[in-house]
Amino acid sequence: MATIEKRIGKAGDAQYRVKVRMRGHKPASATFDRITDAKRWAAETETRIREGRYFDQAEARRHTLADLIDRYLAETLPVAKIRGKRERELHLRMWREKLGHITLADLTAPMIHETRSKMLGRVTRLKRPVSNGAINRQLMVLASLLTTAVKDYGWLDDSPMRKLSKLSEPRGRVRFLSDAERDALLRECQAHSALLHAVVVCALATGARRGELLGLRWPDVDMQRSLMTFQQTKNGERRTVPIVGLARDLLVEHRKVRRLDTDLVFPGDTGKPLEVGKMFREACERAGIADFRFHDLRHTAASWIAMNGGTLAEIAEVLGHKTLQMVRRYTHLTEGHTRGVLERMNKRAFGK
Repeated sequence: MATIEKRIGKAGDAQYRVKVRMRGHKPASATFDRITDAKRWAAETETRIREGRYFDQAEARRHTLADLIDRYLAETLPVAKIRGKRERELHLRMWREKLGHITLADLTAPMIHETRSKMLGRVTRLKRPVSNGAINRQLMVLASLLTTAVKDYGWLDDSPMRKLSKLSEPRGRVRFLSDAERDALLRECQAHSALLHAVVVCALATGARRGELLGLRWPDVDMQRSLMTFQQTKNGERRTVPIVGLARDLLVEHRKVRRLDTDLVFPGDTGKPLEVGKMFREACERAGIADFRFHDLRHTAASWIAMNGGTLAEIAEVLGHKTLQMVRRYTHLTEGHTRGVLERMNKRAFGK
């Protein structure tokens, strides 16, 4: 039931204090300058309470985005079972600096949109424009934070991020080695060190990510069954891939001279995972290979699978993708295989 109390201020202006009380629910109240607004709010609030849709805005008015970020960093992030915690923390501190003073009740989609527009003009440390993909990842961190405020903390009724669309991103990059580039790169890697050569061959042979390979440990390499298991992957699931051919031969030889002070398959001088970034870039330069990153070895493996008759489902299985969306960039490379499948089907069905 709603009650409306009229109050007269010192200046003679009237205000209307509304209170809504319903059995089993916390009382709700608000103040308005017009009686029509007060009556409308009372009716809407009663309906929302009956339908279980009412949310007390007091918490949203009491806390700022900075309060939310501080609580998330102190309570939620340390125990969260997610990868990239350091990167997430950096993104959250960036949002704290830009919008931390805003109360959660005042944080709106247009406000976030305006901040995003300003981010589009920034440049990276390498003097390159910040990509739409990078900004989308920062927005995803903010969206996850606000969802936590809604579901776990009860500080928000709904996330303003649901009203904000993502920036468009270009199609995924597909840069893969030609046969000549592959031979030149492997030759330069081998000239630098047997360890770098083994890492690059394994990346090409399995399509594994750099972090997966550099975090690989000998207990996760089964030479008898010719399998390696990645315990830490990007999607959080363990993945096992076969090791065959040259990659297996190199691992067999590498294990004979492995270091005994660490169980890492590819350790650096300090016993930590091998730092391949600079070595790989220099090998590419010596081989005359331009615009090629270590992650492109993964694209190369996927492209080779596609060009040798592999389906998108098979590529996704090897690379560890849960859906086919991420491997659709290789569709044009599987066209020959698709044509062959259709030709065999038509010949069987129609005789030609």
